[in-house]
Amino acid sequence: MAAFAQSAPCWVDVQLPDLEAGKRFYGELFGWTFRAGEGPRADALGEGRLVAALAAKKDGRMPTAWGVYFATDDIEASVARVRAAGGQVITEPVPAGRAGVLAQAADPGGAVFGLWQAGERAGFQKQNEPGSFCWTEVHTRRKDRVDPFYEEVFGFRSADIADLVTDTPDTDETRIDFRTWSPPGTEPGPDTAVGGRSVITDAFPAELPSHFLSYFNVTDCDATARTVQRLGGRVTEPPLDIPYGRMAVLQDDQGAVFAVLQEPAS
Repeated sequence: MAAFAQSAPCWVDVQLPDLEAGKRFYGELFGWTFRAGEGPRADALGEGRLVAALAAKKDGRMPTAWGVYFATDDIEASVARVRAAGGQVITEPVPAGRAGVLAQAADPGGAVFGLWQAGERAGFQKQNEPGSFCWTEVHTRRKDRVDPFYEEVFGFRSADIADLVTDTPDTDETRIDFRTWSPPGTEPGPDTAVGGRSVITDAFPAELPSHFLSYFNVTDCDATARTVQRLGGRVTEPPLDIPYGRMAVLQDDQGAVFAVLQEPAS
């Protein structure tokens, strides 16, 4: 079992109204295969390695959404830090069989995330490869509260994106109010970043809540966007070039939002 560094994203899952429809959608989109998980869940596999999980919603009032989990070696201490830093604990630590212990929390802006203390399952067996998780970021309107929260809870060391793209002309992309997170004990910057924070501006609807957006690596961003549409999903942000490749924000055929990233050609 490969261990994850403290505070690193280690798992994603999606809550869906129709689990079987979700398996059809993501199976065709990313080439995933599935095996039965605990309860109304399915483990997603890419080339036989764990990449994510799909779950049937137990309550129709739950959001149809992708969720991300951060690794911790002491989930009780992490939960205590969430409370001390002004966050909310939604689900107290609970064992997930022998796989590990999970909890759910929300930051001061309302964005929900998970905590995972590994047992027999560390998390992803495949990441940063086509068809697997590669990045996550929180979108918030309350950066003044959220930035210190993640630094206190996870020990993240932060760097503003403007400091990271100094060789890039002054375009809209470089002016985005964006901050990257690097794990404790590392030098903050693009080589160590595991996630980040973006600000929701007034250009977005007021009802858009704070949320995490998780990205999956793909070989062809534009083709992936077309496939999502063919499968009944939507393109919410069309493919565009950013300093780290080509990305798009997409929505599956049940309403769960995710992003894809095509890395630049080497």
